[in-house]
Amino acid sequence: MISFENVTKKYPDGTVAVDDLTIDVPEGTLAVFVGPSGCGKTTSMRMINRMIDPTSGTLTVNGDDVTRVDPVKLRLGIGYVIQSAGLMPHLRVVDNVATVPVLKGESRRAARKAALGVLERVGLDPKLADRYPAQLSGGQQQRVGVARALAADPPILLMDEPFSAVDPVVREDLQAEILRLQSELRKTIVFVTHDIDEAIKLGDKVAVFGRGGKLLQYAEPSFVLSNPADELVSGFVGADRGYRGLQFFKATGLTLHDIRSVAEADIDRLELGPQEWALVIKADGKPFAWINADGVAVHRKGSALYDSTIGGGSFFPPDGSLRLALDAALSSPSGLGVAVDENGRLIGGVDADDVLDALKKQRRVPEVG
Repeated sequence: MISFENVTKKYPDGTVAVDDLTIDVPEGTLAVFVGPSGCGKTTSMRMINRMIDPTSGTLTVNGDDVTRVDPVKLRLGIGYVIQSAGLMPHLRVVDNVATVPVLKGESRRAARKAALGVLERVGLDPKLADRYPAQLSGGQQQRVGVARALAADPPILLMDEPFSAVDPVVREDLQAEILRLQSELRKTIVFVTHDIDEAIKLGDKVAVFGRGGKLLQYAEPSFVLSNPADELVSGFVGADRGYRGLQFFKATGLTLHDIRSVAEADIDRLELGPQEWALVIKADGKPFAWINADGVAVHRKGSALYDSTIGGGSFFPPDGSLRLALDAALSSPSGLGVAVDENGRLIGGVDADDVLDALKKQRRVPEVG
């Protein structure tokens, strides 16, 4: 457990970075510290491994006051992931990952062997082990950063805006990877971000910080969305918090409707009315695009293939959330979201009205804290 009790960080010029913070992060919890720039979230996290010392109050890790623990010993038991990975450019990937085990006395040979397994665990091909950081993409570098933090199997992991420097697609992949790893490893994680969507998606608990290092609210993400503590939290969470809250409702059992579809090779024989849409299916059975009568006409003239929404809007897996289901329905030009199986093949359509009916049945007030 990580425990802050009336912790304050005040600098000599009078600036208060963290103001009387009291918060507990239970063992195995992924807690996200979120808030605008300069609100004290990163300072709070860095006090956990004594990169910054508190001015007053008590911060304990597993019952030990961190100010009474040797900083080097403390840090060897805490994994740390930062923005842009922070890899050592002169070391190969495998040696970057093996750094902490070697510092803890493990032989370099054994540490390198174990590093290969950790690389696989975070979704990287072990063939990348002999490359240098500059030879990797940004997303690959961040995965190496996570692997390095996990290499010594620390019980605690600190992550300081680790995905803010990568593009949105890679960021989503890395978020999914963290959720997968956490489901397997159950580390105690403190994750810092300024992105409320990322906080809601990843956190078991979300701590919202405000200006002057004040903790405004600390609760489960569903509670923060449905019951923001004050106007400051409400403003930070955003006006569409009701829509984002749909991710906490399951879409299991949602009715799947028939969708008119056509094989890509059979478009020339397709007949559609003025307001009708069909979903184009590739030879592998996966949806490719929506097409209407105008698109069919263009195709027959031999110019652009589709005058339509490419990709069929957002895809929806039947075991997903009501947010995914509604997003699929709203982004589809036909009004039916595209539901696909685990192999990406069409299994039916999702209607927005059905999503709202399911919400009525599941709606509840989230428990505080």
